[in-house]
Amino acid sequence: MAGSKYQYVKNFELPDPLLPGTFMVYRLDGHSFHRFSDEHEFSKPNDLRALRLMDHAAQNLMEEYPDIILGFGESDEYSFLLRKSTSLYNRRQFKIVSTLTSYFTSCYVLYWPTFFPDTPLRYPPSFDGRIVLYPGTKEIRDYFAWRQADTHINNLYNTTFWALVQQGGETTTQAHATLRGTISKEKNEILFSRFQINYNDIDPRYRKGSVIVRTEVPEEEQADKTEQQKKKAKKAKPHTKIDVIHCDIIKDQFWNERRILEE
Repeated sequence: MAGSKYQYVKNFELPDPLLPGTFMVYRLDGHSFHRFSDEHEFSKPNDLRALRLMDHAAQNLMEEYPDIILGFGESDEYSFLLRKSTSLYNRRQFKIVSTLTSYFTSCYVLYWPTFFPDTPLRYPPSFDGRIVLYPGTKEIRDYFAWRQADTHINNLYNTTFWALVQQGGETTTQAHATLRGTISKEKNEILFSRFQINYNDIDPRYRKGSVIVRTEVPEEEQADKTEQQKKKAKKAKPHTKIDVIHCDIIKDQFWNERRILEE
């Protein structure tokens, strides 16, 4: 079909292909979620319903996009690792970012009533997204280690802060002043000595964040299968399920037990 005389305007569109042969990390963050959490009365320091909703939306995103091989979430943010060989949307940056962000946000809204049955949405939530490229496995491991370390730092601060407010009777201004300049050891001491809270006993979901992995599900061979069917089954790609776990991803064990970075 011949183009119209107006088609020249497409020449103003800039190409945005992402460098091939690199690891792609897509990260999204809730936009103005301090206000959103206050408006919807999220529990402090952690709202289990909100975290489960984030996990559920992330699982749905990974189900829709098989090239996402790992997810990590804390609070109102999620990071996703795409396989190095992905050609999703021809590696067009804006297409990937806009579509994945839109899909995640839609899932968040769609499943809101499931996790907040007694709290109607008062206004639409929104998320922003970005993509960062990394050259090798070391940088990928360091990226996810950084996000999990950030989870621990934020949760320790928030847990101590809200203990001072909710149990210690301090105002938010006083609690911020109490914690100003403190290190992790001192925050742990405040929790234990004043509120009998052992930080290490807190749910790993809050301390370590949510890790979403694809786990292979072995196909059960039935006795009545023909030899040809068995050969086809061996050649077929293994079925996977998407699991949410709460574990250490800084040490080697997590990575040694999986072949995530070999894909």
